[in-house]
Amino acid sequence: MIHIPLAERQRPKSFNEYIGQEHLTGPEGSLWKQIQGGFIHSFILWGPPGTGKTTLAKLICTELDCPFFNLSAINSGVKEVREVIEKASKNTGLYQNKRSILFIDEIHRFSKSQQDSLLAAVEKGIITLIGATTENPGFEVIPALLSRCQVYVLNPLTAENLKKLLNNAIENDSEIKKIKPVIKEYETLILLSGGDARRLLNLFELICFSIDESKEITNEKVSSIIKQNPLLYDKNGEQHYDIISAFIKSIRGSDPNAAVYWLARMIESGEDLKFIARRLLISASEDIGNANPNALILANSTFQAVSIIGYPESRILLSQCTIYLATSPKSNASYEAIGKAQAIVKETGNLPVPMHLRNAANKLLKEMGYGKDYKYSHDFPFNFTEQEFMPDLLNGTTLYEPGNNPKEQNIKDILKKLWGNKYKY
Repeated sequence: MIHIPLAERQRPKSFNEYIGQEHLTGPEGSLWKQIQGGFIHSFILWGPPGTGKTTLAKLICTELDCPFFNLSAINSGVKEVREVIEKASKNTGLYQNKRSILFIDEIHRFSKSQQDSLLAAVEKGIITLIGATTENPGFEVIPALLSRCQVYVLNPLTAENLKKLLNNAIENDSEIKKIKPVIKEYETLILLSGGDARRLLNLFELICFSIDESKEITNEKVSSIIKQNPLLYDKNGEQHYDIISAFIKSIRGSDPNAAVYWLARMIESGEDLKFIARRLLISASEDIGNANPNALILANSTFQAVSIIGYPESRILLSQCTIYLATSPKSNASYEAIGKAQAIVKETGNLPVPMHLRNAANKLLKEMGYGKDYKYSHDFPFNFTEQEFMPDLLNGTTLYEPGNNPKEQNIKDILKKLWGNKYKY
């Protein structure tokens, strides 16, 4: 006999049993209003694991009494998508013109071609697409498909939500009722769940079958039964972005201790080491830049070495580079400069290149004045002579402002000697 996990046995059968996400399913919820109107548009549910994405999709289908197709992006491809679309086309007449709902779990795993195969059917209304993802759909869903869908964000379940789930299981599940557990303390159970309802209920079931005759569940008993606390880190979810954010901000804030801690969190959770190395490369330029140009060289060497060596030795290289970057002088002057330059380009458009800077590629262009009066810098003392390199409208515009660190202060002194008062140094 196949054992059905508690989380599946407790999956809500109606919206009255659904816990959390009141901003979507409550009386004033944006999704609930659509459901009450008897029609929904295609949408994507984005949220952490175990927050009710799959359950919500199934409940909507039940409420609207629509044909329902379920695909997982892990084991489905274009062929399976086309088969569903063909069936949905045939169903339209059978179900009084009700759209078929296609639910795709982990839609972020679909390739571009797989996502492309959905476009026409969504556009024509053959299917209503409901996608579920733990990753930011703005990054992982192609723009053409995203423009045809609403995005609804599911919030992490609160401690009260999770307590309610546990109490419902005690009251309603026939297997748990036989054990008659009594929860004296909730904290460790909730901590271990990481806000994931599925994980919470399955941990609870394991503990119920492991407790002693007293049937009491305390924090101490939970800790003793669950010997190791698996790190709550979904490489494809919110934790992925939060922890890498904390890592980079610790480097930017010159705190090597915190930076190495967040590095360890990612390594122990199985994060892609090359992903970490790539972020170190970005930080070396964005946060350190010319305050210590060697930072970019070391970060690039680290990335190359990590690509060759692999785990576990790579953790040492990543640690060395992280500490080096965290303890380096900081400057975001290059980052700020390109930002200002791009803003000016968007504002002023295609300003003409000054004639003396243009490329006199042939006789006609030379006769038109291309390259005329250009001064070749190497023909002058110290390989410099003042001339205008900006479009006329931007004459004297300062984009790069050297940071307040020894290396860039030296750069600032050099630029002052060369350009005098032309730029604001």
